[in-house]
Parts: sequence; C-alpha cells; structure tokens
Amino acid sequence: MTSIADETQWMDATEQAQLVRDGAVTPLELLDATLERADKLNPVINALTYRWDDDARKVATSLPDNKTMPFRGVPFILKDLNATLEGQPISNGNIALKNANHISTYTTEHVKRFIRAGLVIFGRGNSPEFGSVPTTEPEAWGATRTPWDTSRISGGSSGGSSAAVAAGIVPAAHATDGGGSIRIPASCCGLVGLKVSQGRITAAPMKDETNLGVEHVVTRTVRDCAALLDATHGPGVGDRVIAPTPSRSFLSEVGAPVERLRIGFLDHRPLAGDLDHECVEGVHIVAKQLEQLGHIVDASWPTALEDASFPPRFTAIWGTNMSVACETTAALLGREVTSNDFELVNWTMAQYAKNTSATTYASAILTTSHYRRAVAQWWADGWDILVTPTVSRVPLKVGQFANDPKDPMKPMKVAADFVAFTAAFNTSGQPAISLPLHWTPEGVPIGIQLVAAYGREDILLRLAAQLESAMPWAHRRPAINQ
Repeated sequence: MTSIADETQWMDATEQAQLVRDGAVTPLELLDATLERADKLNPVINALTYRWDDDARKVATSLPDNKTMPFRGVPFILKDLNATLEGQPISNGNIALKNANHISTYTTEHVKRFIRAGLVIFGRGNSPEFGSVPTTEPEAWGATRTPWDTSRISGGSSGGSSAAVAAGIVPAAHATDGGGSIRIPASCCGLVGLKVSQGRITAAPMKDETNLGVEHVVTRTVRDCAALLDATHGPGVGDRVIAPTPSRSFLSEVGAPVERLRIGFLDHRPLAGDLDHECVEGVHIVAKQLEQLGHIVDASWPTALEDASFPPRFTAIWGTNMSVACETTAALLGREVTSNDFELVNWTMAQYAKNTSATTYASAILTTSHYRRAVAQWWADGWDILVTPTVSRVPLKVGQFANDPKDPMKPMKVAADFVAFTAAFNTSGQPAISLPLHWTPEGVPIGIQLVAAYGREDILLRLAAQLESAMPWAHRRPAINQ
C-alpha cells in the first residue's frame, strides 16, 4: 500500500492543489507527506538549510477555506537569500548570520504573495553566500548535489530549491536570478526555470528592480511556472521598473496555439572558449524539433553578445553588489565585520569594489545600458526567440568552485567558464527560460535556454509548453529515488 508521501511525490503544485480542493487530502496531510520525503531525501542532496515544521503545521491547519487561493495547502520552501519571512531565520548563505541565528523582522512583498496564494512555507533551500557563484556549496552549509548524479553540483545560486524540486521533496520552490541563478540550477537539476523580465515581480520593500536580480520559482512543469507567475507578478509600492501588463493570464498561454516564430540559435560561446559536446548537441536537437513544429529556424544571434567589454563591466557591478552585501550583513549583525565573516571570493570582490571609484562604477552602468539596447535590437529587427545552451558544461563535480587562498578569484574564473549564456539577459532585463530538453547518455540533464524580447513571457510560455508536449520530460526520475 502506497503512502501519501509516495503518491504525491511527482505531482506538480497544480495537481497537489487540486487534491486539496477536492478534499482528497488536507493541507496538513500534504505537508506531513512532504516533511517525510525531506527527512528521507535531504541527507543525500543537502538541499535544505532551515526548517520550521511545527510553525508550518500550524499554518496548514489554520488555512482559510478560500477558493481564491490557487495553491492552497501546497508545501513550499524559500531560497535562503533575501526572501525574508518575519519571525523565521535566514542566513543568505553566510556563516556569520547562520551562527548569529538571525531572525527576520519583516516579510518581503513577494513572500506575502506566496502566502496569499495558499502556499505553506516550511523552510529554506540552500544558497551560496550572497548568491555570488553558480554553484551551491557555501562554507556555512556545505554542498548541495543534483539528484541526477550526487557527485555533481546542483548549480546556483538557487541550487537548494532546485535540488529539492528535482528530488520530489516539493513540487515548486522560490528562486532568484541575478546572473543565471534560476536558469543554471534548473539546467543542472532538470527543471523549468524562468527568469522573468526586469520589473515583472516587485522587489519591495528592500531591493531595487533596476539591479540585475529578479525573483520567481523553479518547477517541474510549465503550467506551474505560469500559474505561480499569475499569483505573484505585478508592481509594489515605489517600484521604478514595471514590466508591461499581460493581456491575459500567463496560465492561459500554456497549451495555446503557437504562431509561426522566427527563431535564431547560438551553438558556440559568443566570446572565447569552447562548449561541452552535449551542450552543442542539445541546441541542435531543439533547433531541429522547432523546425519540425513549423517555426523558421536559422543560425542567427545578437552580435552584441560578442562584445568583450561586457564581462568586466558586469563584474564591476557584481563586485559592488558583494560589497553592499557585506555592509548589509554588518548592519544585521550589529557589529563590525572582518574577512573571517565571509568567504574569500566575496570578501575579495567587496574589497575590490571599495577601491573602485564612483566614476568607474557609473561608467559600468552607462556602458551596460548601451549593451542592453544593442542586445535587444536583434529582437526589434524581427526575431522572436533565441535558443542557446543554458550553461557551457555538463554539471561540474562538487568541489571545483572551492575557495583557494593562492587564487582568491578562482571561483569566479571557474564560473566564467561555466556560465556564458545567462548573465547578458540579466543586464538586458529580458525574460529567459531554461527547459530540460536534453540529457547525457548517463542521464544527466542539459538545459536549453530560450530568450524572448522584454516583457514577452507570454511567447516564452507558449513555446515552452509546445516543447514540453513535443519533447516530454515528466516521465524522468532521478537516481536518488530508484
């Protein structure tokens, strides 16, 4: 006889919510089944940092019988980065905050929207310190591993959330993306990962929509990705960037007819360096499939992606963000901080930023605005979608991003090789989605990225659903569950 934990493990959030609406399970039963899976699976993949099981049980038993909650009773986790929930701990992947047991004093607007949607939040997914590298191996919590091959990374920075979803602990989880941090772990873990347009989801009350990062979720199905976006999108008080209002719900795009699209693809690094064969092969397979679906497909891409001045400008902004993160941590701790409070690569970047002039930083911002317009011009010239690999390599082995006192910037150098296709679209603000459309012979997922023009999540979701039907992945199960 199967248990609720077994029966619901591979249901997506939409199906779990329907079980609750139908009275087949209660929110508490669904939560307890999830916690049972977490107890069994998390020791193998190390996806979760904090858990507040008892508080979540109280929420599950007191949920209003509100039919307007699309995900009433569905268990959920927050990424352990910036997404504060009043009364619960957060570390941002930082060992000093972890040791101080820092408790949040407010709830972000995005998290409030998750709660209003009926999600039952019971813990957090592991994150690298300040989300700075594309792997989840913080010194504070240890490495998170992809369930598909536990010798390999889950990606980052939303690696804990992604591993938990891929293992079937939860059907969906909160994620953020400042340089690829939704799409990269979605690729490593075989998930759907949508980086929304800048300003699609508010960053209120403490962050700024004009910076590189955006928030959303990682999921196993396109419909969950769309429905959770319906539940959370829209501006907040004081937002300076607001994405165009959609003409209809994002969920209505899933399964809707897809017009004949003009699609370009990029099967090589736009700058120097090579790609793993499987990443190139994945692009070719998807391009061929898109042709068979009736789309116009050609080897074309924005030539602005080949601008060699972009990486150092991005790094200048990224390093400044690390410096701000260190100062924010000092304020949360209520004391002076030293190099002992941070990982070497982040402290090094923060010190670099402190020695960078305001003029240099302003110049980087100005240059990236020029870059943004140049990249977006390709879509303005009549293209609908760009197809690329999500990452340059098959998921790397755990440990390759380790801090090295002899080479303090080593993790960023490894990152530069691993990530060649995602950061550009944080700068341009465009929506981009990683889909699990290719797999190595050993069964390791290879994500393929689709990029649309600014504000066009609708076209991305329509095409993603079409590919989900033509190249299904829902039947795949990671080895951790076998």
